[in-house]
Amino acid sequence: MSFQEALARCAAETDDLLNRLLPVDAFPAPRVTGAMRYAALGQGKRLRPFLVVESATLFGVPRERALRTGAALECVHCYSLVHDDLPAMDDDDLRRGRPTTHKAFDEATAILAGDALLTYAFEVLADEATHPDAAVRATLVAKLARAAGAAGMVGGQMLDIEAETQNASDLAHIGLIQSLKTGALFRYACEAGAVLGQADPAPLIRYAQKIGLAFQIADDILDVESTPEALGKATQKDKAMGKATFVDLLGMAEARRRAAALADEAVETVSVYGEKARVLGEAARFIVERRK
Repeated sequence: MSFQEALARCAAETDDLLNRLLPVDAFPAPRVTGAMRYAALGQGKRLRPFLVVESATLFGVPRERALRTGAALECVHCYSLVHDDLPAMDDDDLRRGRPTTHKAFDEATAILAGDALLTYAFEVLADEATHPDAAVRATLVAKLARAAGAAGMVGGQMLDIEAETQNASDLAHIGLIQSLKTGALFRYACEAGAVLGQADPAPLIRYAQKIGLAFQIADDILDVESTPEALGKATQKDKAMGKATFVDLLGMAEARRRAAALADEAVETVSVYGEKARVLGEAARFIVERRK
């Protein structure tokens, strides 16, 4: 199976699972359930669940367990997008080619839907269906809490907001923001596969660090070269806010070279798993070559 086929299969399976985990009558307040489903279903590449599934495959983990872990991670990712789009944050009207959740519903509902997706992720992970070993489930919960919180994604978001007024313009600081805001969930996606398989996560953590940085550099390139129609969201917002990007600091040619080099390093990192990691290697190439 090619990378594109594997990604499409995982996306379809993740959508199906999220639809089952979030039925229309899942919770007492239909409006918040509707907003949760609007934010989480039928949208996006599902790259993070894909990384969970492919990483878990290296260790023979049953697919349903990996999909549940990936779905929980996707709930966290979708919550972060709902909150990032709010007027107090990035103030975006468009996400994945359609109105953002607070535009489709309202700000209060969007905030609550984001809160509900975040907390529901831990309910999914804590269920015995995710893994029969309570210690494994506890580890999955603890690592996702850290990746999503002040030590990870939330901390990176705060630093990113501060960069709007503090003129942070060195590679080290931008790299730190990326490693927390974007990279923490990539790391969790890859590490979770090893946790599910009760295996050494070290090679996958190194792989995740490479692709996380490559992903952000590619995002910065797309923000300059693409259009809102192609990306499904606003472009060049960092420039408008005065925030430096990898393209600003490296130049376009060097940014491309750096992203390609990181992809090569990521492929080399997972070569220890042999042919079983072929699709993960293709994923690293996709991250730097994607057009949206």
